[in-house]
Amino acid sequence: MFGRDEKVSTVRLTAVQYIILGIFLILAYGLWRLQVSQSDSYASLAEKNRTRDVPILAPRGRILDRNGRTIVDNYPSYTALLLRDSSRDLNADAGLIAQGLHMDAKEVRDRIRHFASMPQYQPIYLKDDITPDELAFVEAHRNELPELDTIVAHRRLYPKGGFMAHLIGYVGEVSEDMLNQPQWEFYNPGDVVGKSGVELQYNSLLMGKNGSRQVLVNSHGKEVGQLAEKPAEAGKPLRLTVDIDLQIAAEQALEGRNGAVVAMDPRTGEILAMVSRPTFNPNDFAVRVSKDQWTKLVTDSDHPLLNKAIQAQLAPGSVFKIIMATAGMQEGIAQNMHVTCNGGATFYGRYFKCWVVAEHRVHGVVDITKAIYQSCDVFFYTLAEKLGIEKIAKYATLFGIGQKTGVDLPQEASGLMPSEEWKLKNYRQKWFAGETISVGIGQGAVAATPIQLARAIGAIASGGEMVRPHVAFPDEMPANVVPASNVPDKVHIPIDPNNWEIITDAMADVVNPGGTAALSHLQGIDFAGKTGSAQTISNLLKAKMGAEGKAKFKDNGWFAGVEPRRNPEIVVCVLLEEGEHGYLAARAAAQVIRAYVEEKQRPPTKVAGAAAKQVEVGAVWTAPDDDSDHQTLRGGKFLVDIGKQAPMATAAPGVQ
Repeated sequence: MFGRDEKVSTVRLTAVQYIILGIFLILAYGLWRLQVSQSDSYASLAEKNRTRDVPILAPRGRILDRNGRTIVDNYPSYTALLLRDSSRDLNADAGLIAQGLHMDAKEVRDRIRHFASMPQYQPIYLKDDITPDELAFVEAHRNELPELDTIVAHRRLYPKGGFMAHLIGYVGEVSEDMLNQPQWEFYNPGDVVGKSGVELQYNSLLMGKNGSRQVLVNSHGKEVGQLAEKPAEAGKPLRLTVDIDLQIAAEQALEGRNGAVVAMDPRTGEILAMVSRPTFNPNDFAVRVSKDQWTKLVTDSDHPLLNKAIQAQLAPGSVFKIIMATAGMQEGIAQNMHVTCNGGATFYGRYFKCWVVAEHRVHGVVDITKAIYQSCDVFFYTLAEKLGIEKIAKYATLFGIGQKTGVDLPQEASGLMPSEEWKLKNYRQKWFAGETISVGIGQGAVAATPIQLARAIGAIASGGEMVRPHVAFPDEMPANVVPASNVPDKVHIPIDPNNWEIITDAMADVVNPGGTAALSHLQGIDFAGKTGSAQTISNLLKAKMGAEGKAKFKDNGWFAGVEPRRNPEIVVCVLLEEGEHGYLAARAAAQVIRAYVEEKQRPPTKVAGAAAKQVEVGAVWTAPDDDSDHQTLRGGKFLVDIGKQAPMATAAPGVQ
């Protein structure tokens, strides 16, 4: 114990004074940092506590047909999102949020973790197209869950029944893999982008620029006012070359069958209709496709996601004989050929049958004209032997077989045109002369897509003028949006006028009495074309499989036709998978050709079509009761009779 009169030592007193001075200096430095050095930073943080940036999502541009009629539109819906610019522990609230939005808590936490590396000002898009009761949950928990908010989003509204689905494509949330690709490096998680079709091809045009609004919030995070707004910029509309009326006719022509239809103007390359079956519903992707739905689509043996018009690589069968005839006549061989068909012939020690053997008849003496309209295999076997694989490959390649057409759609397949060089490069084997015989009738290793055949047959019927197909009007595109292509817009392949007339006249005989598609004759219409059927497996393998092979691996049916026979305005190629006979594909093509001709002859207030069949459309123009020219646009759901007197469809089926 110290005595009361004991004094504090000078050393201790000095130390305490320095400690107190140090504390004051630290406090003064802290005050200086707050008030002077980092005042702007703290002011910014304080401002963020009282303000919030809420995104305004831009709607995608509408997709229209060539006449300006709506194919794809948008509809407004609410999206629930999590705001990450507050101090709330999002993981702690995940359970309650998941319960109110009918989600799994793990899914909510996974999305929070997925966005963890992104800037705090970017919200997490939690659930799209929420229901009214989920919207009510968000509104009722504003104070309890200030990080939970909603915004109005514009979702895609596609036609019903998978109408035009493969050409249009679908949209979806940008994936992590996509974000690592240069094409998508400026996009953010949660952005909705095109995934296939024109939605993908012209995504940069269709996708608008998001805006934002700055709002005032109180200490609970509740919005109490608005400071500023940067409006969103809607995506640009995209006008396609497709005609809705002709598309309806093409869809109906393929109804109930798997395959594809391509209708094109061979003068310009404009795609007028494109169908692939089976189809899918792109509306399933407009919000977020479920895992079960996706698994079902990708494991389906009929490949509903495959656009068979540009991706199905199959033996073209006897449609290839038009290219063979062109090659044979241009080489001065086929015009003087006369072959006797007794149901088959032997080449290089092997017997090759003609298709007429199955009908217990023969073709007899055959020239080039009869060989085309009766599709004599023996004639083209003989022609293939005389030409050889290199000359066949030369002409087939000139007309685009084995090459991409350059159509402005993603993931086009190239097909295959075999040659000596191709076999040596890919199999390290020499080409055997016997292999050429099968190629002469569009079998063997040759493979083509429907759009390739449409382009090739259209070019031959046009006197050698071959164009690049396209589904959008290039002159309406900004320069930076036009897709790059190494395929020239136009190519001229010289065809002797006499040869051209012989070939096109023979093609017209195909759909006349005596031709392989006589029942597809169109009275008063200059319709011409070529049927084809192609094996999916060899006859030997099919025979080994017995009844199962015959039932499961039927021949594919093909037809490529034009109107008129020379310098046509339209070319139509039809593929019927396991359609067995080309004349069935010819009937489907005839429906489309008839619809095209009738549409040209009708006033613009009627819907083109081949059959008296009803379809549902989202809007119609109605004529007035008086004699005035004024018409009224009515929205809603209407049934119109295709092929009869009816209002013109002003939107794709199902689009409001």
